[in-house]
Amino acid sequence: MSKRVLRAAVLTGALGVATLLGAGVASAHVTANVIGSQPQKGGSGTIALRVPNEEQDAGTTKLEIDFKPEYAISSVRYEPIPGWTAEVTKTPVATPVKNGKNLDVTNPVSKIVFTAQPGGGIAAGDAQFQDFKITLSTLPSNVDQLVLPAIQTYSDGKTVSWSDVTQPGGAEPDHPAPAVQLAAATTGAHGMDMSGSADSASSAASSTTDSAARWLGGAGLILGALGVGFGAGATLRARKASK
Repeated sequence: MSKRVLRAAVLTGALGVATLLGAGVASAHVTANVIGSQPQKGGSGTIALRVPNEEQDAGTTKLEIDFKPEYAISSVRYEPIPGWTAEVTKTPVATPVKNGKNLDVTNPVSKIVFTAQPGGGIAAGDAQFQDFKITLSTLPSNVDQLVLPAIQTYSDGKTVSWSDVTQPGGAEPDHPAPAVQLAAATTGAHGMDMSGSADSASSAASSTTDSAARWLGGAGLILGALGVGFGAGATLRARKASK
């Protein structure tokens, strides 16, 4: 192998390692992941905040998720996690804010705090993470992205604020805020996806068509058999009459 080829191979390997390391760092951020269908404006959605532990000598014992008052979210439900408690806080606003259904909300949800019970939490080191699942309603209709700043607290008292907003076209900040995209509103009541209803209707129509085709096919066979029977009878009668 020539020295030039060897240098190229070494450079390529180094770039690959750097890429993997970069991916590892990025994946250590607190992220928001959609559960089920993409949340729609003015509807509801289920999101999992994935929280990895990043401290070698301390574990994660608390997670606070904040909601902007202008989002006017009136309901936040959470999935219980063994070893953790959760508390949803609502904060009255001086002036009512419009939610995604254009209704006034005077007491929107401002935060939800998950707290590990004594001796619990996400273990120290970088091997564990925890998903915190929440369902939000009603989602705003005047934004394309739902930004959910989060504060991660460690057992040694250290806090990390994941609140930096990633600017379009810009580099990712050191502590980006978890965020999810909101799809355009194409739903009926309670945020149900109407495309599912259309698929169900199409399946029902297809099933009805298949059943009708089978019935008509069966009827055709019966009529055909009767025709053959009548034809054979007529032939026998004709022969008897000719004798």
